[in-house]
Amino acid sequence: MEQIVILASHGRFASGILHSLELICGKKQSVVAIDCYVEETFDLTTTVDTLMQTYKHSEVIVITDIFGGSVNNEFLRYIQQPNFYLIAGLNLPLLIELTTQFQRRGAISETIHQTLANSKEMIQFCNDSVEKEIEEEEF
Repeated sequence: MEQIVILASHGRFASGILHSLELICGKKQSVVAIDCYVEETFDLTTTVDTLMQTYKHSEVIVITDIFGGSVNNEFLRYIQQPNFYLIAGLNLPLLIELTTQFQRRGAISETIHQTLANSKEMIQFCNDSVEKEIEEEEF
């Protein structure tokens, strides 16, 4: 079954992070971006329904920018659908890890859980990390 990743955000964040992903990892045919509310006539419900209809025979992983935001909430309507996975908190380490894990072909939910754990480690307060490293080198 084909896997598709949908990046969805307020503004142009989704297409921007997709551009960054492609700069680092190359073009990804299985990743699409939705920039929500960029145009005055944008209809989120129609856009989401159209995407979900387009990919109804695929495993769909949606990554939104904000948990509980309007974009995330619109995709929540599909949470009970088979082969649908929703993640909130779009960031580049998460996206790189997830898209590179697809080649391993494990269970999607396990891959998502592992990807989330790994990408959380990439979020750091660098001042503390560097200070700790310096302290360890001094001993």
